[in-house]
Amino acid sequence: MKTGARILIDNLKEQGVDIIFGYPGGSVLPIYDELYDADIRHILVRHEQAAVHAADGYARASGRVGVCLSTSGPGACNLVSGIATANMDSVPIVALTGQVPTGMLGNDAFQESDITGITMPVTKHNFLVNDTIRIPQVIAEAFYIAGTGRYGPVLVDLPKDVLMRSVSPEEILPGIPDLKGYKPTYHGHPRQIKKALDLLRESKKPVIYAGGGIVASGASEALCRFAEEMEIPVTTTMMGLGAIPSDHPLNLGMLGMHGTKFANYAVTGCDLLFTIGARFDDRVTGKIDEFAPGAKIIHIDIDPAEIGKNKAVDVPIVGDAKVVLDDILERLNPEDRVIRTAWLEEIGKWKKDHPLTCGNGGGLHPQQIIREISTLLDGGGIIVSEVGQNQMWAAQHYGFKKPRQWISSGGLGTMGYGFPAAIGAWFARPEETIVLIAGDGSFQMNIQELGTVAQYKVPVKMMILNNMYLGMVRQWQELFYEKRYSYTELPFVDFVGIAKAYGVPGRVVESEKDIVPALKESFETDGPFLIDFRIEREENVFPMVPAGAAIKDMIGEHVEQEDD
Repeated sequence: MKTGARILIDNLKEQGVDIIFGYPGGSVLPIYDELYDADIRHILVRHEQAAVHAADGYARASGRVGVCLSTSGPGACNLVSGIATANMDSVPIVALTGQVPTGMLGNDAFQESDITGITMPVTKHNFLVNDTIRIPQVIAEAFYIAGTGRYGPVLVDLPKDVLMRSVSPEEILPGIPDLKGYKPTYHGHPRQIKKALDLLRESKKPVIYAGGGIVASGASEALCRFAEEMEIPVTTTMMGLGAIPSDHPLNLGMLGMHGTKFANYAVTGCDLLFTIGARFDDRVTGKIDEFAPGAKIIHIDIDPAEIGKNKAVDVPIVGDAKVVLDDILERLNPEDRVIRTAWLEEIGKWKKDHPLTCGNGGGLHPQQIIREISTLLDGGGIIVSEVGQNQMWAAQHYGFKKPRQWISSGGLGTMGYGFPAAIGAWFARPEETIVLIAGDGSFQMNIQELGTVAQYKVPVKMMILNNMYLGMVRQWQELFYEKRYSYTELPFVDFVGIAKAYGVPGRVVESEKDIVPALKESFETDGPFLIDFRIEREENVFPMVPAGAAIKDMIGEHVEQEDD
């Protein structure tokens, strides 16, 4: 006879789970009692939200399914922002939640919440397990759904009596998915691929618009080969950073609201937009009617619901980015390669005339800090960001070389995501240097995880770009609300003192000459290290596309000075 909790642990091991990020509580005590002796490592975070973000960071860094665990009621509800974050960015995680006994469901019992109802809009699928014998099948289906097709979060809600009940092996349903209506499409339709190749041959000004689907499907090498063989410039979304090396001559960098000028000009002027694993979100397109206005559009995406959702396309191709790109590469002939010298020279002039620049004047400039980190790590390591100005400066100025080097909350923009995600990333890839880029506002949203990095000696290097503001909101208030800084100024915080209280070393940096010595000290220190960079308080992220404007209509004092 086995209890439901024992069956759960056995099936998690069968799925290859070796680490769970969680926080205990009454409803999940049967699981925690089994974890006490299990060959699965459990990381005790300090808040359930950190558990789901850590599982998310683990999944993005490793390409495997991340797992988190919480108790019922408030514990389960504290997972919601993290589940929604994973859902928006198509990250495979399985969230396990405790629930009150089945006989008390719907009675407003202590610490009861309808977590399957609450998370229905933000999960790829969820389960309420009402019988112990179903646990193996549900776990197998949860991992299969999370890690196939368009990846996403799956929640499994486990009532306490289901976990405690003992059943005989003969009663237990096999751990085999039974999902008759779920059949992801991986191969693109041959006729559509032929149409795409025909458009490529006719195009004089093509641009590849690559999104996070390239990273998720492992299509980076295929993308680079395709771009090189066809000599097509590539711009990426924020989620697609690392899909092509930042110093690759065909790389235009990021496009959209805080993209490069030359990427936005190229997309505006192209006659063919070859879109792969991206979803035309508003931060990328700006005014949708003026996004790639004269271009034919090819859209490759594994989720058919994304194709044509925001922008009409000429050639829709449903399939996995890597599988479809491999199919296209196999079909390419020497005559498919079109000489587009004039187009590449036009883009080259834009790149020369409108480079990304650092802030000027005295004081500490965040762009310079990011560039120094990139130089010291030679574009290596894993960079995890919080959300806001820190995120955009990191996205713009770090020299990413490979996929899965960049971890950030894209679609939902979840402040407080980065610190716990960095912890998860290190447990996935402990051989890498993990750098957290944070703002002082976002870092304080999960600052309690200093306890987690101290307990497990997680060597995350925490770089706080401290301007004593909620910086991105302040920037919008400066530019669009006549500098009326309504409730965005933050009081002084002694971050180094707080870190030391948890047993984590750190230092304050206030001048440019101290940037490199401080970074070297952090990288040479075993274990976690925090640097409080006191940056220029009103530094802005430029260029910027105002909300609702076309992406060619950028503002930005640094770039405008270059134009003069």
